[in-house]
Amino acid sequence: MQIHIRISDDLQNTRLDIILSRHDKVFTRSRAAALVHSGEILVNGRTKKAGYRVKPGDIITGHISEFTVEPEVLPEDIPTDIVFEDEHILVINKRAGMVVHPAPGNFSGTLVNALLYHNPLILGVGEEKQRSGIVHRLDKDTSGLMVIAKTEQALVFLQKEFRERRVEKRYLALVSGNLSHDQGEIDLPIGRHPVKRKLMAINYETGKPAVTLWKVQKRFKDACLVEIALKTGRTHQIRVHFYSMVHPLLGDLVYQPGRLRKKKSIAPRQMLHSCRLSFRHPYSGQKMEFSSGLPEDFLIILALLESEL
Repeated sequence: MQIHIRISDDLQNTRLDIILSRHDKVFTRSRAAALVHSGEILVNGRTKKAGYRVKPGDIITGHISEFTVEPEVLPEDIPTDIVFEDEHILVINKRAGMVVHPAPGNFSGTLVNALLYHNPLILGVGEEKQRSGIVHRLDKDTSGLMVIAKTEQALVFLQKEFRERRVEKRYLALVSGNLSHDQGEIDLPIGRHPVKRKLMAINYETGKPAVTLWKVQKRFKDACLVEIALKTGRTHQIRVHFYSMVHPLLGDLVYQPGRLRKKKSIAPRQMLHSCRLSFRHPYSGQKMEFSSGLPEDFLIILALLESEL
């Protein structure tokens, strides 16, 4: 399905997701927002947020290859590792292999399905039912800490904290090869891949600022364990930045040089774990700090690398 909309004067300042939902009755607002977020909808050739306020003359384009009516989000009895919970928030330890929210190809078995079983009142927290309670995301094969909003007020507060970069996130990762320094900073803009729209890439023309700080924790024969702090939170930021340094994450099947893609990795998934999360509580304002130990699959790979020293 092709989308081509030119914005007239009378539509000025309307949200992008609302424009799409008005354009075609098959679009629900949450479906429209999901397509915008995935990069399938562009404004003047660039990605925007669902809440972008359109301007006269803006041209909205897109090619929707997989167009289906948005299914209902159902609660599912999926074990969830809850680290902390009160009436406002949940902090969970996401396992690798779990998608955060329903999307084409993954309409069940997601973290949101599990959260709705745990607490049905989370449904509808936020503008998109499929992302109910979701403040931030981790990739499917990234494990570790996430904060979930149980109320609309908590969601708005925490989203603002993330936007204003008041939330501290730390990760542990195993990267390929031996880094030439013990610590460093990667400051390269990230945007949608010019051809493969579902992927991200270093993009100096349309990319957004992205800064990653890293420090080597341990060196192995042909890999390094690094601790990572993010100054920004772009999609796939850590994976893209280390790929750009020719030190891709162990087990990453997407951001990997062609010569290594055919080589079988010792890692079962990308070796990336969200190990620390710190933020202000949305009700009390108290600073909350959480940490998470490495999961078993990560520890197994570490032990294997140790045995090769």
